[in-house]
Formats: sequence, C-alpha cells, structure tokens
Amino acid sequence: METMPTDSVPALDIWRNGDDEVLRPSGILDYAASVGLRVALSRRLDAGQLNLTVDLSRLRLLDCAAADTLLHAQSEAQERGGALRAPGASDLVLDVLEIIGAAKQLRAYDDPPPGAPPGQGEEAENAEPPSQWTTVNELLRQAAAMDRTDPRRGALRDRAVTHSLPLADRLARRFHGMGESPADLSQVAALGLMKAIEGFDPDYGTDFGGYATPTIVGELKRYFRDKGWGVHVPRRLQELRIEINRVRDSLGQRLGRSPTPKDVASHLGIDEEQVLEALVASSAYRPVSLFAPLGGDDDAGTLADVLGDDDRDIDGVEFRQAIKPLIARLPERERRILSLRFYGNRTQAQIAADLGISQMHVSRLLSRTLDGLRRALLDG
Repeated sequence: METMPTDSVPALDIWRNGDDEVLRPSGILDYAASVGLRVALSRRLDAGQLNLTVDLSRLRLLDCAAADTLLHAQSEAQERGGALRAPGASDLVLDVLEIIGAAKQLRAYDDPPPGAPPGQGEEAENAEPPSQWTTVNELLRQAAAMDRTDPRRGALRDRAVTHSLPLADRLARRFHGMGESPADLSQVAALGLMKAIEGFDPDYGTDFGGYATPTIVGELKRYFRDKGWGVHVPRRLQELRIEINRVRDSLGQRLGRSPTPKDVASHLGIDEEQVLEALVASSAYRPVSLFAPLGGDDDAGTLADVLGDDDRDIDGVEFRQAIKPLIARLPERERRILSLRFYGNRTQAQIAADLGISQMHVSRLLSRTLDGLRRALLDG
C-alpha cells in the first residue's frame, strides 16, 4: 500500500485490487483537496490505468467541486475505454452526491473495496480489520450449528442482521426518487435481508455480502413490479423502464444534454420503438388522481368535477358525419380549395398561386361553397 500525504490531499491511500487501482482519500475533500485528487487520477489515466476506484468510506464530507472531479474523471475514463466508480459513501458524503444526482452514476451505494493490505515493515496493529462479512459469515456459521430451539441461535442471527442492515439501507437508497416512500423501500430491503440470512449457506465459501446483495435488490425489484404499478404493465416494459432510468443520467453527463429516445436506444442496443413503448408505459406507474387540479392554480377544478358532464364537442359529431356526403358531391376544384384552406392551413393567396387563379376568385368560390354547404345542412 502507498500512502501519499500532500498539501492538497491530507491522506490518500493507494493500492491494487485485482485489475483496479484503489484511491482512498480521508477526512474532508473540499475544493483544494479535490485539485490533488484530480491530479492523482489524471496521472493514472495518462499512465494507462483505466480502471479506478475512489473509496469514499473514510471521507466525512465532500463538496460539489470534489464531486465534479469524480464525474469528470469518470467521463475521461469511459472515453478511454475504462471505468471509474466511487463506492462506500455514507452520511453527509452520500447526501451531497444524492442532492446533485451523482450517487447512482458513481455507484456510491456499493460497498467499499477490501481494505488495503499492510505494506512492508508495517506493524500488525496497522493492518485493516477483518471484513464485516467475515464476521457475519462466522455468526451465521455458529447459528447454523445450533439447534433451532436454542435461544443463542436467535441472538447470533440478530447480531448478523445488525451488522448487515447498513448494506440493506444503501441498496434501498438506490431506488429513492422512483415514486415509492423511502421508509417502505427500507422495509422491503430489510425483508430481503432476512430472506438472505435464511437462505445463506456459510459452508459454501461465499461472503454474505456477495450473496445478500442480489437477494435484496431482487426483492426491491419485485416490490416495484408487483406493488408499485397502478396499472398492470408487462414485465419486460417494467424492467426496460428501470434500465432506461439507470442509463439516462450517465448519458446526459456524456452528451451534455438530455438524451433522446434514439440516444437511449442506441446505448442499450434496442429499437427506438421499444424505448418509446417503455416511456409510454411509465405513465401507468402512478395514475393521475381524480382530485388532482386541472390547472396550475390551487383553486382550479379537478377531474372529478367534470366527470359526467356533457361533451361540448358531441354536437359536432353529427355535423361532421352529415357533411361528408355533401363535400363528396362538390366539384374537384371546390373540394381542393376546402382541403387546402381548412386541412392544409393555406392562405387564400397561397391557394390562388397553387391553382393558377386570382385570390379574389378563390374568395368567391370559398364563400359560395360554404354557403351551399350551410344551406344543405340546415335544409337536411
């Protein structure tokens, strides 16, 4: 592990985690500190290290300049064919990223990477503590070895739940802003956590966090699919809607504008019609209330106020049906003038130029035709 104390970044631990290089700043990441972080990230990208992880678990606070540094570096890494993520955010750090809409894009809800290995010559007490999932695995292993009636078994499982609840909360926050109450989402995530604890086999050799994450996320997705929609929508459109929402922010950051359905379709490798179908289906997620105001004013009427009223255009249906055979009996030139004037929104001068006659003649023909149609309707 490499530790770089600098004037701009108080402490920046750096180590390898597989193909990724992990940078972990500590303390407060303000404007001055973000300059040092930007330099460190740029150096690694220029050196060809395109897979970067900025571990935010040791930060107490970051400002918008630091968040912009992370987004800029992420965009630069993606342009070069790499990736950057910033997991481990919590408390005020996560609040800032959520306020500016960058939490999902930076994957701030993910667990931080494994702790840095101790370097040469470091004392044992300076080494990273064991992973919390090692602790949960051990608790569940001890509980599995006990009889179901043993009261100690329930206590061990309760401790495992306490250790794992922060993971459930982070996963629930991924789905905030999608029309459901944060409290309800936290409860659904906790239910998914209990299912994960019930189904986890500690002898399988997998960390509990790796097993619990897809279980909890799956429970949250099922909640949106089965409980959140006001009108039944096919599952493929529900899942496509979630995928569109997921990529929309990153596309907007990359394009510098709101992505169009064509942009989204190209990014996901699907037809534009499928994106449009999913966007239309999204309106069925939360139907408009009958008591929602029809206008912008608070004292505007509601939809419930006008239900059952006579349609003001109903009388026009009879006239439209009655006039069709009358128009069909008109000479070709008069039918064309009516079509250009009332369906093509052409002026009399434009119609005259198109037919090769004077504007005055168009005016006389139009007046005579309308008078004839009016008399025929009244007489009929």
